[in-house]
Amino acid sequence: MDYAIDHWSKRLLESRKPAYLLIPDLVEEDLAAGRLKPRDRLPGLRDLASALNLNYTTVARAYAEARRRGLLDTRAGSGTFVRGPTRTVPLSGGSSVEMSMNMPPEPPEMARRLQESAAALFKAADPYQLLRYQDFGGTPADRAAGRTWLANRLPGCSGDAVLVCPGIHSALVALVSRLARRGDSICVDSLAYPGIKAIASQLGVQLQPLPRDDDGPLPHAFESLCRAGQPAALYCNPTLQNPSTVTIPFRRREALADVAMRYNVPIIEDDAYAMLPQSAPPPLALLAPELTYYVTGMSKNLGAGLRIAYLLAPTAREAQRIAGALRATTVMPSPFTMLLSTEWINDGTANDMLTAIRSEAHARQAIACRVLGAWPFDTHPDGFHLWLPIPRESSWGASDLAQHLRSRSVAAVASSAFSTDGNPPAAIRICLGGPQDREQCRDGLQLVADALTDAHHLYSAAM
Repeated sequence: MDYAIDHWSKRLLESRKPAYLLIPDLVEEDLAAGRLKPRDRLPGLRDLASALNLNYTTVARAYAEARRRGLLDTRAGSGTFVRGPTRTVPLSGGSSVEMSMNMPPEPPEMARRLQESAAALFKAADPYQLLRYQDFGGTPADRAAGRTWLANRLPGCSGDAVLVCPGIHSALVALVSRLARRGDSICVDSLAYPGIKAIASQLGVQLQPLPRDDDGPLPHAFESLCRAGQPAALYCNPTLQNPSTVTIPFRRREALADVAMRYNVPIIEDDAYAMLPQSAPPPLALLAPELTYYVTGMSKNLGAGLRIAYLLAPTAREAQRIAGALRATTVMPSPFTMLLSTEWINDGTANDMLTAIRSEAHARQAIACRVLGAWPFDTHPDGFHLWLPIPRESSWGASDLAQHLRSRSVAAVASSAFSTDGNPPAAIRICLGGPQDREQCRDGLQLVADALTDAHHLYSAAM
């Protein structure tokens, strides 16, 4: 440290830069040169001020600036230590490590097949047909493909009641606008997909949060709300729930369906992740088919840009009514994405892609277990997102942790984004599918682990 003091004194005399800004620069330079190492202890404020012939306030400002840059860590009663340069993940194309949007990983081995398949498909297609208005709710061929896809979860579903929609979110807009009027209420989990919160707010619909346990929303709470006043619908995301990763078990599904049937409450079953698990309980649409509007799609099972969803209504008549709502809000799905979805379902590409995504998800889950093994988190082996409760002994709040990670170029989502009861748990959601490859996934998760390990972040930031 004596060498550093001599070096700093010389540089301070030579430079016109304010000392409180130059000292952090010198710390950073010495770290890069190896003259300082992480965990090295620096002199106290008065000692350094005396050694450099500076006043106390200037050195205090210099240490504060160095802490702001992530170079120093002040520990009450212990002193000031070198923290090292802030670790960040290298940016790709100007973007961060995307762990906030819940999207499937991209299996590298499928890229060429998708490219060749799409090229051959568009080469053979009639371009003017693709540029025309399409049948509302999909052509007969598109609906047949949708029925084939839905049959993975709903064997024997009626083709007349199937609609093709431009993504699950658009289907939910149509369903909420069809089933609820302004001022009506919809029952939801106390943790729910942020999109349903936005849709309800836009349409003037109230959300009635249901308390939950480890198996999902509580049926007795649902029944209490049904008794108090008829809700317009029950919205649920029963398989690999976003964000908690919970898959509602069969008995809980039965209980929720039973309440809905006794009080004649329609069910909006958002089964976005339904195809990912290799085994899952039967959908609510099989338990209460006369009340359930079942929606699943391709964006969580193939790629986020494939905005195609399939909606199964209770009856063909209800399907036509929903088609009217879709026509008013989104007109029709893109003919190009419909063409891709239909072809990939029919030729087996969709199922092969799903298998490859599961395999890649398994690999990334294994990385998460290694990197975050010290902190229990909730997940599903076939899924690609984690729900990470923040340890009680940590002084991080969920929003603070998410903001901190974003400053390190890692995007995660705090629990408040999902809370419908105003009482979010201390947790964040991390998507493993967003990083471009396993190495980037590992780097992003390591930054999460680093943040959870750093017990002095709040004190340092406050200084």
